[in-house]
Amino acid sequence: MLSPETALSFFGVAVLLGLSPGPDNLFVLLHSAMHGRKAGMLVVLGLCTGLLVHTAAVAFGVAAVFAASVTAFTVLKLCGAAYLVYLAFQAFRAPVGMQADEPRAPLGAWQGYGRGVIMNLSNPKVVVFFLAFLPQFAHPEAGSLPIQMLLLGGIFIVATLLTFGAIACFAGTFGAALRRSPRVQRGLNWAAGMVFLGLALRLASAER
Repeated sequence: MLSPETALSFFGVAVLLGLSPGPDNLFVLLHSAMHGRKAGMLVVLGLCTGLLVHTAAVAFGVAAVFAASVTAFTVLKLCGAAYLVYLAFQAFRAPVGMQADEPRAPLGAWQGYGRGVIMNLSNPKVVVFFLAFLPQFAHPEAGSLPIQMLLLGGIFIVATLLTFGAIACFAGTFGAALRRSPRVQRGLNWAAGMVFLGLALRLASAER
């Protein structure tokens, strides 16, 4: 079982990681600014769902097998890069001239959630990160390692939900004012598209 000190220190590190610039929180920021706070929160829930899968994979050893496979790593990162290119294309062609309290694009609730899930699960760097990060806070003398991994993953998810949720709320509220201007809307579209393309290139060229 995790000690309170270990759990607290891990939570603090997880919050700092959630606030540091990265593909996932940048994705939440842009999505919330473009489509609103609710859409951003759905993306956050999708990302956290993906973290549940990664946590279980690390706890039960599946992630180690996957990380050892060059083919699996390459296939997954290329799929993730292709999905980011698709999102960039969607951003470039998104309509402008809508009201601030209307969604920027006809996104359904499950569509935003699904984007978060795919964004997280299609990034093999998350698997490698969890494999390297979680074991540093687990100790054999504290009990079952799989259970410790699951607890650490749960703490990480809570920290991610809080930090990314705050980003979504801020960007959604701030974006509502920006979306009143068609010119700004068009600028958001192109900025998001270019960022997604940059993330796609970064992911496609990533190494283990």
